[in-house]
Amino acid sequence: MSENIFTTTVRVLYGDTDAGGVVYNANYLRYFEIGRTELMREWICSYSDIEKLGFILPVTESCSRYKAPAFYDDLLTIETIVSELSRIKCRFSYKIFRQEGPESQKKLLVKGYTVHAAVTREGKLTRLPDDILKKIAQYASHTEKIEDSI
Repeated sequence: MSENIFTTTVRVLYGDTDAGGVVYNANYLRYFEIGRTELMREWICSYSDIEKLGFILPVTESCSRYKAPAFYDDLLTIETIVSELSRIKCRFSYKIFRQEGPESQKKLLVKGYTVHAAVTREGKLTRLPDDILKKIAQYASHTEKIEDSI
């Protein structure tokens, strides 16, 4: 099964950098969010639509592996995939690149993931609605045996 990779770009703002002139590490989580939000908006539904259904998808786990720095004004490419899916949670994996060199080779800067659980507004763990599960499952690299129930 080939991976469904969603790609978007973001330009590094001056405010994203630290005193050393490189992107501050926590800002990569914002870039992950940009990739995830745009993937959801394009392929599944917007987060505001999810909230209207009565649940939210907070981050319950995150991991970042830094390979090289990004700098002010770099144009970054964010690749996002739905790497795992179950009835109550999903995992998004990310790679962030910068184009380099005369042949526009991609330089891997960061890779990582975030895990999101479906939670009601009251904070109670809940199942993802079947229609949302179906849509996400179309793009997921790995699903727990949920297809039979949707």
